Amino acid sequence: MRIGIDYTAAVRQRAGIGRYTRELMAALLRLESSHGYSLFAAVGGLKTRDWRSGIENLQSLISDLRFHPIPITDDWLHRLWQRLRLPIPVEAITGPLDVFYSPDFVLPPTRRGTRTLLTVHDLSFLYYPDAFVPSLREYLERVVPRSVARADRVLADSQATCTDLIAHFGAPPEKVQVLYSGVDARFCPEKERGEQERLRDKYGIESPYVLSLGTLQPRKNYVRLIKAFANLPLANLRLYIAGGRGWLYEDIFAEAQKHGDRVHVLGFVDDADLPALYRGAALFAFPSLYEGFGIPPLEAMACGIPVVCSNASSLPEVAGDAALMVDPFDVDALAEAMARALEDTDLQQEMVAKGLAQAEQFTWEKAARQLLGLFEVL
Repeated sequence: MRIGIDYTAAVRQRAGIGRYTRELMAALLRLESSHGYSLFAAVGGLKTRDWRSGIENLQSLISDLRFHPIPITDDWLHRLWQRLRLPIPVEAITGPLDVFYSPDFVLPPTRRGTRTLLTVHDLSFLYYPDAFVPSLREYLERVVPRSVARADRVLADSQATCTDLIAHFGAPPEKVQVLYSGVDARFCPEKERGEQERLRDKYGIESPYVLSLGTLQPRKNYVRLIKAFANLPLANLRLYIAGGRGWLYEDIFAEAQKHGDRVHVLGFVDDADLPALYRGAALFAFPSLYEGFGIPPLEAMACGIPVVCSNASSLPEVAGDAALMVDPFDVDALAEAMARALEDTDLQQEMVAKGLAQAEQFTWEKAARQLLGLFEVL
């Protein structure tokens, strides 16, 4: 069987869906199977070195992997396929396919007979439209329902998102299936020699600190997190927010600047540094307003760090009873939960033990085996 996959997010996005796609595809290609894979990506505007090594790493995992770079940007690709709706099938790029999989919300045109699988990570653009740039929100509102209707099978990151897809788009329940994300084995409690010194030299990070991680955008709720952190009585404690700039992030910087040396917005942190960044934290805080899944809380748990997170959308499903859950709109409750997790040593030990057990339930290999099984029954 020849399986086609849109790998564009993996080469263009360092975090979020890009990271999801890289982790899932690497785990998939490590599995033993007789199938061949044809990946494509819109690489326009990127330097070859930005994506070649990643593709070469994938090709080292499997002999029958073809990669088809397209010399246009992802914006132009979306304009052609989704806005202008040019009926150029993806097979014109990949060659004949039995199955096509898109891990990033939308489907391109495909030839009749090609079975299609689509991942929709969340419906935040419907729940929190004001947290999106209008042009992006309007685009998603138009193309995601159309792609869901076309797909033979739809994957959701969580049961919460699965329920949303059925309720908002009328997707038949038998068409939608949950495929959980995973936690890579490098996220573990064992520290490497000199890792905290490396973080200090590279990012200026000083302990003790509370950590939060995710793209800078309104949905991550960083402004309320900063306000809650400012209410903590621990004067020597810092808050570090790690994440690349997304959109509508000006309020985050404005709030951070009110608190001098106590609050720092780090920007994007290299993937290789994330385990050390988690392990050095006294607490991980994730008060997001809405998540399709929420990988960072699990990664923090896998590193042996207590977690305080929102009780919204998928997060209770993901965190289980291992985190302190709070209403993301309640600044006082968020501050109180963080104070408890920082000051109560017995509670810390209980949260760490539960967190390690919770994180062990989610692996990329498990996700990849489920995905491979879906390819084979489509």
